Amino acid sequence: MPGKISVLRKETKTPRETGSTRVYTELRHDILSMALAPSAPLDEVGLGIRFQLSRSPIREALVRLASEGLVVTLQNRSTIVAPLDFRSVPEYLDALDLLQRATHRSAAICRSERDIEDIEATLRIFEKKAKLSVETRDWLPMIEGNYDFHLRIAQAGRNQYFAGFYKRILEEGRRMLYFHSEFLFESVGSTVEKLNQHHLEMVEAIRAQNPDEAEHLAHEHAKQFKGDFLDYMERSITSKMRVGT
Repeated sequence: MPGKISVLRKETKTPRETGSTRVYTELRHDILSMALAPSAPLDEVGLGIRFQLSRSPIREALVRLASEGLVVTLQNRSTIVAPLDFRSVPEYLDALDLLQRATHRSAAICRSERDIEDIEATLRIFEKKAKLSVETRDWLPMIEGNYDFHLRIAQAGRNQYFAGFYKRILEEGRRMLYFHSEFLFESVGSTVEKLNQHHLEMVEAIRAQNPDEAEHLAHEHAKQFKGDFLDYMERSITSKMRVGT
């Protein structure tokens, strides 16, 4: 009688989200969408009650958020949402322009064929996320897609210092991009196609290894963001003013 052969089946299990990951994900969304205001306190006890968790996973999540510059631990060991100083916006926009020009110019010079494939892949993902954001009026998917697209270009430039500084600039600007995106689509009436035109042109310049054109387009892209954001700030400030009769 032939022996029986036992067959072991491997069960594929979806990894369960840890408590720390859930806290990190939800708080990150609240911070980037400004549901949690800049400088708002993050009390561990209150967060524990909200998420029904002990302090340990709460602290792990806060450490991850701090590593991204989204929360700050003060000298008295309390934690707050990272402040957002609008007085430094002009300096931020100047730094964004300079680093965007440097990274995109370097990408046009140093890129490989694999870089082009990856950049195009991130662009397609951006387009999908942008359309989702317009449909849901949740701008975070589009902001993350934009971050991934520009960072991948910076990585193609083969300069870790440019890419590192540019990554920090992109991360610090995500909350400003939330206002910018809402303003563009709610008030200006922009479209995904119009928003993505500069992206498509930048990819073509990088593919053609035309550093002058890539730098020019990167500058125009930053300049457009600067103009739109300053316009948003001006309208937001003046709309709250009361004019006496």
